Amino acid sequence: MDYFKKILRFARPYSKYGYLNIFFNVLYALFSALSFAALIPMLNSLFGKDKPVTKLPEWTSLGGAKDYIMDFLGYHVTQYAGDDKMKGLVLVIGLILVLFLLKNLFNYLAMYFITFLRNGVLKDIRNQMYEKITELPISYYSEKRKGDVIARITSDVLEIQHSFLSVLELIVREPLTILFTILIMFGISGKLTLFVFIFIPIAGGIISWIGKSLKKQSDDVQKEQGHFLSIVDETLGGLRAVKAFNAESKFYNTFSSSTKRFFEFSNSLLNRQNLASPTGEFLGIVVIGVLLWFGGKMVVVEESLDPASFIAYMGLAYNILTPAKSISKASYGVKKGNAAAERVLEILETENPISDIENAIDKTSFKKGILLENISFKYQDEYVLKNFNLSVPKGHSVALVGQSGSGKSTIANLVTRFYDVNEGEIKIDGEGIKNMTKKSLRNLIGLVTQDSILFNDTVKNNIGLGKENASEEEIIEAAKIANAHEFISELPDGYNTNIGDSGNKLSGGQKQRLSIARAVLKNPPIMILDEATSALDTESERLVQDALEKMMHNRTSIVIAHRLSTIQKANTIVVLQKGQIVEQGSHEELLAKNGAYKNLVDMQSLG
Repeated sequence: MDYFKKILRFARPYSKYGYLNIFFNVLYALFSALSFAALIPMLNSLFGKDKPVTKLPEWTSLGGAKDYIMDFLGYHVTQYAGDDKMKGLVLVIGLILVLFLLKNLFNYLAMYFITFLRNGVLKDIRNQMYEKITELPISYYSEKRKGDVIARITSDVLEIQHSFLSVLELIVREPLTILFTILIMFGISGKLTLFVFIFIPIAGGIISWIGKSLKKQSDDVQKEQGHFLSIVDETLGGLRAVKAFNAESKFYNTFSSSTKRFFEFSNSLLNRQNLASPTGEFLGIVVIGVLLWFGGKMVVVEESLDPASFIAYMGLAYNILTPAKSISKASYGVKKGNAAAERVLEILETENPISDIENAIDKTSFKKGILLENISFKYQDEYVLKNFNLSVPKGHSVALVGQSGSGKSTIANLVTRFYDVNEGEIKIDGEGIKNMTKKSLRNLIGLVTQDSILFNDTVKNNIGLGKENASEEEIIEAAKIANAHEFISELPDGYNTNIGDSGNKLSGGQKQRLSIARAVLKNPPIMILDEATSALDTESERLVQDALEKMMHNRTSIVIAHRLSTIQKANTIVVLQKGQIVEQGSHEELLAKNGAYKNLVDMQSLG
């Protein structure tokens, strides 16, 4: 029930639709009961049991409500039809038709308004989940499968709509239908209605027993769906490797094992769920059967109930079955929805460890430099950086070199605050970056990574990502600086050419130059280049390197380099080993030292 309450908070903006739904559901429930009660005067007319009522009846008490309503209807039928019984019958039938019409009209209006609430809640949950997915730190996704996250924002949210939000339709309508129907049943025969209530708790107990294990089974189904969606995501992402290593059958076996488990979990869940409807219907018919016996005895033997009232009573009793079945199905739905809501709320309620402090500074300028002061950091158990210090003055280019795993890319992750340091502090212009808003910090920084992160969109929109509402002239100028304008102009639609998923219609060098153009357009005072040329051929590297040098001109830069030929012009080169600085200086100074840097240069020369 806690999950249900948490999901309901999303319904607040749409409360007016909820109130309109409740209003029309009340009317539906009332007219649903009245439409069956109106059968009594019609049946009396058919059986010839109706007597002319010449005097308008007076209200005496609630106990005499049934006789008052019957006499009231009888009086108006007599006034209209006189002695013409067929005319009276037509009038009563007309009344029944009007009641059924109103009942169905109110039912439609109730469903019409709840649709806006249901779909509005669905939209807001998805929007909030997407916002949370983009807000959570990169570290969160090193533990989660992407496919599982996709399953939560698609099928789990849909399950909430089918379960929890379906209950909103039933929560007023069905109980009120049952309540109004029972009140009229009491009006017809209190003795018979009390007899019905003996069987309702027994039926409810059986239905509850069936539904107990639904939440766990539903949880298994949803987890397995997330698992096979992850396999699909990984297969599509690494399709070249899968094909190159003839691993199609291996991946197929993994995927088919997951879908087999999904098949088994789904069968178990649906078969138990499907048991609800026939069980509920059978129990209802058992109650009807007992009623026929007990009520029949009252009509035939005791003669304490007239036949027309008994037939209408049976119609009312059957009228309870449909809402009762709906309520039992809804209780299953809530159990299923609990598992989906738990998975959705797990993401929505995850605390973001990298968040803005209260009254964080909105930093808009860069004046002095960057300082990494005694920082230590670990991804899991082992420290990647330990008591690390580095100063990057404004306008300087600092290159970080070293073997893989020496902590170079970690520094880029920490300065951009994709991760937070465990110890020490990173400062910009003497102010700790944790005191700044993440947005203003990242506005100061441009990032070009080894893997060009491009989107399935046009060249223009990919370059314009870093600056909202950039003009076409600004985009073309950025592309020229990045040595990209020439190849873009040769594309089928120029800057409006779609570059495909992850830019797969372009070569590695072209993709990288688009990434650089994006960073140039953003025009930040600080640039971080994370092995921006390591995956390129010589010709592409030359073009990209030229673009980088143009971009880095008079700009503060942290360059993480694998190819040492690309960083010889840096003001300072820092050599890292196992998270610590072993050497630093200019290219010439470090070569003269004949130490770790010289060894790296010699190894690359031999390579």
